[in-house]
Amino acid sequence: MLLERAGIRTTLLCRTPEQAEELSGARQNERYLPGVELPRDLRVRALGAEPDQFGRADLLLLAVPSRGITEAMEEIERLGVPDRAGIVSLAKGLVPPDGATPTALLEAAYGPERVACVGALEMVEHGAGLVCASRSEALAHRVAEAFQRAGVVCEVSDDPVGVELAGIAKNAAAVAVGATQAQGLNAAGMAAADIFLEVLSLSASSGGKARTFVGRAGTGDLVATALAPMSRNRSAGELLAQGVPAVEIPDRVGQAVEALETVPALAHAIERAGVEAPVTSALARLIEGTLPVDDWVALVRAKQPPPASFRRPSTWWVRLRAWFGRHFGSRSLDSER
Repeated sequence: MLLERAGIRTTLLCRTPEQAEELSGARQNERYLPGVELPRDLRVRALGAEPDQFGRADLLLLAVPSRGITEAMEEIERLGVPDRAGIVSLAKGLVPPDGATPTALLEAAYGPERVACVGALEMVEHGAGLVCASRSEALAHRVAEAFQRAGVVCEVSDDPVGVELAGIAKNAAAVAVGATQAQGLNAAGMAAADIFLEVLSLSASSGGKARTFVGRAGTGDLVATALAPMSRNRSAGELLAQGVPAVEIPDRVGQAVEALETVPALAHAIERAGVEAPVTSALARLIEGTLPVDDWVALVRAKQPPPASFRRPSTWWVRLRAWFGRHFGSRSLDSER
């Protein structure tokens, strides 16, 4: 809808002919966006219904859950995409079974210059704050400018790893908030902060930037989720705290809750990276049903962050004296002056 609003000829691809027929007839997505009318010029087609469906595409946006990225890539290969087309992931999550980020898989298949991701995707009706990240400056600006023409603020980033992991951290933190908020806002805040810090450590070990986590893709998106009255991830956490098994939660919420699949994969990815993540690991066990809610709450309340490393600040003079000491032995700097 935003792309069409920006004046870009856009086709919405549906998984089945039945979905395409339903959306074309109703001109709205009654399940996910009831009451929001699709633009008149937005084309709606079933995936693979036309020969050379991607032949004229300049951008291909993959608006699928992270678990569907591999299948989407298979469809891209089957249907063929021009070499000039940029491929943009909108997924928030890790791709099973290895827990790779979507852009990592896409970059391996199509090259980093053709791949981007968009984080902090929120509303189409009342504006949004977006972040487009790519290793290609030209592609990042091309995508950002398209959203900006639709009247949406879109930041440009060169940190796709950070943007994707910040979005994952936000979803995990929102589940943790929901699972803990009955114990008070302070406990919920501690759980969210601990998860953010643990995923930030994973991001840093993978080349991500800390600035991304404190920007719109990280804390900005977390605040938006915390304030949203119908946040799926926070609602999932609340249901977990009530003892509802994770497998039953999507039906209760009425939509897929990607964090329920992502958090266990995230815990494994953090473990493989050699990063300590007791809170994220505990949240994964809570989702898997192997950690009681009371034990989860006790861990959040009792976890003590590592102490600060108090170091005496070194001035340029101290560093210079040390350098002379290393290079000139016992002769003092004063004797050289």
